[in-house]
Amino acid sequence: MSKPWVIGITGASGAAYGVRLCRFLLSQGLHIHLLVTDAGWRVLKEELGWDASRRKETLEANLGGQPGTFEYHPIQDIGASTASGSFRTGGMVIIPCSMGTLSGIANGASDNLLERTADVMLKEGRPLLLVPRETPLHAIHLENMLKLARMGVRIIPAMPAFYQGPQTLEDIVDFMVGKVLDMMQIEHQLYKRWGMPDEQLGQSDSHRPD
Repeated sequence: MSKPWVIGITGASGAAYGVRLCRFLLSQGLHIHLLVTDAGWRVLKEELGWDASRRKETLEANLGGQPGTFEYHPIQDIGASTASGSFRTGGMVIIPCSMGTLSGIANGASDNLLERTADVMLKEGRPLLLVPRETPLHAIHLENMLKLARMGVRIIPAMPAFYQGPQTLEDIVDFMVGKVLDMMQIEHQLYKRWGMPDEQLGQSDSHRPD
């Protein structure tokens, strides 16, 4: 049985990315541990219309009924399973990742369960993937990302490409989630890859993608 992944959602714009990743993993029958910051709940409410006042019920209504299962941990529950290195996981994805959370991780703050869990990934040498969503970026943002990248953290900015010919907002979200799944080494067909026939891509593109 594969180890569960930890998914973190923070207060950066782009809540749809995190929700889509959760739904995909659950659709594949996987088990996930879900951590959402208070700011993350506010963004879920403002961008997706989720009820942030009844958190467990809201998650069950929006993520339940899938082949996989999830366990939600309140962000201040520093004694939760994911806070310990002895609790084995496949890794952690923070999607989207705010600059405040990224800074906390880069500087070892561990001020809440999400930051502590990310710290566990670093100390245990497990995969840690961050999907930052901010623009423009200033020097501190870039320095923090460089510090983490040098420690082996995968930085996957929410910068969707267009060579696959997206037709809907969902196509754009799926591209980014697909890139994350690639780094998780989980098979998917969420976007059409470079090198496929033009008719499958939806349009030709003479430029090489990132």
